[in-house]
Amino acid sequence: MPLIIYILGFGTFTQGTSEFMLSGLLPCVAGDLDVSLSEAGLLVSAFAAGMVVGAPLLTLATLRLPRRAALVGFQVVFVAGHAAAALVPHFGFLLVMRVVTGMAYAGFWALASVAAVSLVPADRRGKAMSVVVSGLSLSMILGVPAGTLLAQHTGWRAAFWAVAVMSALSATAVLLALPGGRGTGASQSRLRTEVRSLAVPRLWAAYATTALTVSATIAIFSYLGALLQDVTGIAEGLVPAVLALYGVGALAGLTVGGRIADRAPFGVLLTGMATVAVVAAALALTADIPAVVIPLAVLLAAGGFMTNPAVNARVFGILGETRTLGGAVNIAAFNVGIAVAPWVSGLVIDAGPGLAGIGRVGAAFAVAAVASTLLDRHLTRRHRRTTPTPAPALRDAPESAASR
Repeated sequence: MPLIIYILGFGTFTQGTSEFMLSGLLPCVAGDLDVSLSEAGLLVSAFAAGMVVGAPLLTLATLRLPRRAALVGFQVVFVAGHAAAALVPHFGFLLVMRVVTGMAYAGFWALASVAAVSLVPADRRGKAMSVVVSGLSLSMILGVPAGTLLAQHTGWRAAFWAVAVMSALSATAVLLALPGGRGTGASQSRLRTEVRSLAVPRLWAAYATTALTVSATIAIFSYLGALLQDVTGIAEGLVPAVLALYGVGALAGLTVGGRIADRAPFGVLLTGMATVAVVAAALALTADIPAVVIPLAVLLAAGGFMTNPAVNARVFGILGETRTLGGAVNIAAFNVGIAVAPWVSGLVIDAGPGLAGIGRVGAAFAVAAVASTLLDRHLTRRHRRTTPTPAPALRDAPESAASR
C-alpha cells in the first residue's frame, strides 16, 4: 500500500473518533446540557445526517478542485466546527455543529475513498479500502475509550478539543504527503458521466446493503456505553475498557474482511450479518449478565466490521472507473444507516423495552441486510448471464473482480 493510503486512514481515525466517541459521552453530555439520553442520541444522528447530505453534495461541488486542496479544506472545517462546539456548550448549537462537521467529514471520506482505490490495482481495492476504513476501528480501540476517559475526568468539551487537535495534525500530513493536481492517478470524470454511472439497479441494492449493515451494529453501539452502565451493571471506570475490546473485535473483523472481500464479497456479507443477527438477539436476552455481554460485544463488532470492505468492493466493482459520485453516494448510504439506527433505537428505548431493546433493533437490521445481499447476488448473477463474456484483455476489469 502506498504511504498516502495510511495517511488517509489516519484522517478517518481522527474524524471517526468524533463520529463514534458519543457512544461513551452520551450520559455526560445529557447530564451537562440537561437533556434526556434519547435526545442526546440525536447528536449521533445529526452527525450522520450531515454526512448523508455532505457526501454527494460536496463531492459534486469540489469535482473540479485539486483533490489535495479539497481534502485539506474539509479537515479545516472539521477542526473549526469542533472548536466552536467546545466553546459554545449549548445543545441546539451542538446539534448544528454536528451536522456541519458531519458534512465536512463526508466530503473528506468520499474523496479519500476515491483516492485510495485510484492508487492500487483492481484486485487490491478491497484491501486499500480496509486500510482507510481501519481508521474507524482504531478510533474505537483508541479514540473512543480515550475520549470517554477524558470526558469522565475533565468534561466532554475536552474530548472535542482533543479531536480538533488530532484532525489538525491529520490535515497537515495530507497537505505534505498527497501530490498536488486534480487527482491521484485517475482522470477527472465529467459530471454527466458520473450521474449516468448511478443508473444501475444492482448498484442500489449494494447501497441498501451498505446502509443496513451499518445500521445493524450502530443501533447497538450508539447506546452501548449507557447499556453497560445502566443494565449490565459495569462500573463507569470499566466502560472504556469494554469499548476498547469492541474496537479490537472491529479491527479483527475488518482485517479478515479486507483479506477476502475482493474474492468473495457475498460470502463475507452473509457471514458477517448472520453473525450480527444471532449476537444481537442474544444480547437482547442477556443484557444484564456482564460475563455474557462483553464477549457478545466483541463478536458484534467483528461480524459488523468484516462487512465494510465487502460493501465497498461491491460498489466500486459495479461503478468501474466512474467512481467519484458513486463512491460519495456509498458514503451517504453508510451514514443513512448511522443516522437511522440511533433514532430507531431511541424510539424502542422510550417505547418500553428499555436499553435491552436495542439488541432487537440490531437483529432486525441484520436480517434485512442479509435479504438485500441476496437480492444483490441475484441481480449480479442475472447480469453475468445476460452480459457477453469480455475479451481476454478486459478480464481484470473492476466489475469482473468484484462480481465473483
